[in-house]
Amino acid sequence: MLISLKGGLSNKKGEPMKEILKKELQKVSQHYKALKEYKEFIEKMDFDFSIKSFEKLDIYQRAVLEAYLKRFSSLQDYLGAKVFKNLLYLAGISCTKMSEVLTLIEKEEIIDLDRWTEFRNLRNNLEHDYPDELEEGLLDLKYCVDSFKEIEEIVIKVFNFARKYDESISIS
Repeated sequence: MLISLKGGLSNKKGEPMKEILKKELQKVSQHYKALKEYKEFIEKMDFDFSIKSFEKLDIYQRAVLEAYLKRFSSLQDYLGAKVFKNLLYLAGISCTKMSEVLTLIEKEEIIDLDRWTEFRNLRNNLEHDYPDELEEGLLDLKYCVDSFKEIEEIVIKVFNFARKYDESISIS
């Protein structure tokens, strides 16, 4: 719940919305940077997302693949669950339902709603349904790796949008 105080929006604890969003964006930045590093590492690996190729990987390379999936999922979830709504509040737009948040974020041209829904469904599958088949898991991984540029563009748009309301915000 947000309350309006002289000087801007605050949460129940009285923390200014700008400060809350800055903390959230720091977390987004951390997820993004780690995801980018994992992506670069994956690109350097001799890996084509096949079962045969996967079986040749050592435990550290497999750990990087797992970490990439975790970061991709965490970044997508955090943006949707926390950041988007607070971006809108910072812009003076109040909404309560997640469907409203996503529709408004799409209107701000930060996301494509259909594509975001695909990411969300994949995130839910990764979080709750471990693939029974290795091949299916590798296809999900490939989809996430191939979607890096889209997630990167969303992160950049989020920071650009926030910067309209606070010029000190940057991907650090």
